[in-house]
Amino acid sequence: MQSIPQLSAPLTLGDITLPHRIVMAPMTRARSSQPGDVPNALNAAYYAQRASAALIVSEASQVSPQGKGYSFTPGIYSKEQVRGWRLVTNAVHKAGGRIFLQLWHVGRMSHPDFHGGALPVAPSAVPFQGQIWKVDADTGIGAMVDCPTPRELERAEIAAIVNDFRIGARNAIEAGFDGVEIHGANGYLIDQFLRTTSNVRTDEYGGTRENRLRFLKEVVDAVADEVGAQRTAIRLAPFLTARGMDCPDILPTILDAAAFLQERGIAYLHLVEADWDDAPEFTETFRQELRARFARPIIVAGNYDKARAEWVLGHGYADLVAFGRPFVANPDYPRRLLQDLPLAEFDGATLFGGTERGYTDYPSLPLAAAA
Repeated sequence: MQSIPQLSAPLTLGDITLPHRIVMAPMTRARSSQPGDVPNALNAAYYAQRASAALIVSEASQVSPQGKGYSFTPGIYSKEQVRGWRLVTNAVHKAGGRIFLQLWHVGRMSHPDFHGGALPVAPSAVPFQGQIWKVDADTGIGAMVDCPTPRELERAEIAAIVNDFRIGARNAIEAGFDGVEIHGANGYLIDQFLRTTSNVRTDEYGGTRENRLRFLKEVVDAVADEVGAQRTAIRLAPFLTARGMDCPDILPTILDAAAFLQERGIAYLHLVEADWDDAPEFTETFRQELRARFARPIIVAGNYDKARAEWVLGHGYADLVAFGRPFVANPDYPRRLLQDLPLAEFDGATLFGGTERGYTDYPSLPLAAAA
């Protein structure tokens, strides 16, 4: 079996056609304009440079001020933010690309400095170990800082957040995005509702597995009803254990979610695989069980290389593979991967915040390099 056609084969995703199977994963880069967390022309240049991806999934964008958890991340709730994102989508489409916006509410992964001194919110007021990147207002220097114990959301507040996701999706389509990906992974709010370790509520949003799934289902329904299921996707992290998220019931919960998402007819399911040292194994048994419940397109992400990408596609466990950090220093990453061209290394010190350095100043390879 030829390997390159696997990665280079086209695919229909919702109502768009992708030219190959190499996706640019969402990556927080913290370069929105302040005040207001507004996307800008620098962001537009960055994404346009990477428009050769089969699909770009944007950096996570908070659906409300309450949903913010890191400095300088963009939002999707104000008119100024919609106008800023339109710069991005226009640039990506002009370059021939396709782009989904990732919708975000961080929940407890936040800090009172972002909320006028108020505590971050969560399904339950459970202490946990987690850090976010925050810029010091006096020095202008960013650092990782601890998150406090959050306060528990009231039921009326939960309904308001569901509506924030709906409005965020509507704003994304108005801004020109091809669709939206709901961030349900990495220990953020939807993920917090899914896990017994972060959600100890005894009402209809906690306790049983079905109750813990309720918030995810309400958000997916709200977004799909607003923009169409073919423009709706979600990212989940079955094997996450960090940030106080080591839940013994999470795999059956994710499988139940997959069955619901299949029935709902969403565009794709995006799976984050654990990619840190000594991480739990993303087992082949789980891949098979998930595929049995979700037959629609699956994207996988997590320290993939070309060989692993071909393996997961060849076994039918995924339809697309997302790459994150390789896209940072290699804006033309699909060509480099498919043609086995050299890869540049990124500067880790410039990942969060800053200027064009370490953001838009990485060059593509000259076309002659492919010869």
